Amino acid sequence: MGNAVTNVVVAAERSKRVDERLLTETGQGFGARLRQTLSLILGSPALAAGLSITLLFTVLSLLAPVIAPHDPIAQNPDYRLALPSTSGYWLGGDGLGRDVLSRLLFAGRISLRIALASMVITLVIGVLVGAFAGFFGGWIDRLLMRFTDLVDTFPTFFLLILIAATFGGSVGILIVMIGVTSWPTNARVVRALMISLRDRDYVAASRVAGARDSGIVLRHLLPQLIPVMIASATIRVSGNIMTETGLSFLGLGIMPPTPSWGNMVDDGRDFLIQQWWQVAIPGATIFIVVLGFNLLGEGLRDQLDPQSRRKR
Repeated sequence: MGNAVTNVVVAAERSKRVDERLLTETGQGFGARLRQTLSLILGSPALAAGLSITLLFTVLSLLAPVIAPHDPIAQNPDYRLALPSTSGYWLGGDGLGRDVLSRLLFAGRISLRIALASMVITLVIGVLVGAFAGFFGGWIDRLLMRFTDLVDTFPTFFLLILIAATFGGSVGILIVMIGVTSWPTNARVVRALMISLRDRDYVAASRVAGARDSGIVLRHLLPQLIPVMIASATIRVSGNIMTETGLSFLGLGIMPPTPSWGNMVDDGRDFLIQQWWQVAIPGATIFIVVLGFNLLGEGLRDQLDPQSRRKR
């Protein structure tokens, strides 16, 4: 019996070292890590493009109070429906004479804040549900997955409309309700990965050493899901942006005069025929930002997946 336990422990340590080497393929020192990071980014056009787009819009949104040329809610009748390239109003004015560029910048702060904060909620719930369902299996797996199926059966967007219509569309409410309704996909992905990891030799060795199952999940297995969680979280941000802008477009998200990309599109509908850019400018912004986060997520998934890297 003693020899068997020793063999299990030795095999477990060997397997764990292999897994850790695949997950921590970095050079020695800061310079080597920086070179490896740049190599990963430049080696993936999707990752480079997505990172450039998301960084650009994030920085512009954060600096909105500094670089915005005008107050985003200040009305100036002289610039009502001003054409793009008008001096001082480089993207024109809206139907109330407000500067479109300033509103775009401040709207980005709100949209990104909601998307990122709700993504954190989604990630925490999805990872915990998927990890414990996949690791423990049995009745725990069945119970958690049936609950996941129940949440997933609701038409999410219509549920969000109902909640927003009932409780209002403040930033806090939008963050919570988007976060708690969009985690089932993450849970299923994490569950599938956890099932593939729970029978590793070092898991058996940890049990023999007296480690608790919850400790094995949190300390040994979840860290191995970090690449998948990063990619999934990045893609989730783009979905959350679409959800928030959709609600704001319907008048159930961010309420005017606070700018949101969604309510800017809604404001421009009345002038769609004569001045199509009132809709096209915020619409194109939404498209580019969502595309950027999707490209970033896909690029991160390809670069951080050890199997994909070995194939190259």
